[in-house]
Amino acid sequence: MSPTAVRDELEVKARILRVPALRDSLRRARARLEFRGMMIDRRYDQNRSLEAVDHVLRLRTYRPTRGRAWGVLTWKGPVGTRGAYRHRTELETAVPDPVALGAVFEALGFSVTLRIDRRIEIWRLGRATLRLERYPAMDTLLEVEGSPRAIERAVRATGLPREQFLPESLPYFQAAYERRTGHPAVLTRAAP
Repeated sequence: MSPTAVRDELEVKARILRVPALRDSLRRARARLEFRGMMIDRRYDQNRSLEAVDHVLRLRTYRPTRGRAWGVLTWKGPVGTRGAYRHRTELETAVPDPVALGAVFEALGFSVTLRIDRRIEIWRLGRATLRLERYPAMDTLLEVEGSPRAIERAVRATGLPREQFLPESLPYFQAAYERRTGHPAVLTRAAP
């Protein structure tokens, strides 16, 4: 990621039942594993003013299994769809000290409105990014992001049916898990 990047984010997500088989398919397609570790999301808002206009202010911390943690600050505009893909305009910048930035937000009157902690693997296939996400108690998901062409190539490489990949966000999959199992999804182990 460049120090600051504005882009149109296009993505799809799918529920993954067989993680080892998915990894094998990605390796056969010559995808590269670029990251393995924890991804910790904190969404900030001030009296729900951002939520009211469908904007997101998120501070994400990456903690690799080996090495030093880093952060990414993201603003996202209103959500929509573009063809078969979920779409948002986003602005991102690297953050060397996410803990300090979180403290600044809180000092300015922002509060954390959503916490998500998950183990992830980030794979790269051409110009597509594939992120395997494992939550404390919920289905394993695969997010595929890139241009339409890159997304479709990556989806084919997974060996999964195209119809499993939906232009939906995490709350959709959370609700589906809860309906199917009768148990609440757990997205974080962190204290409130």
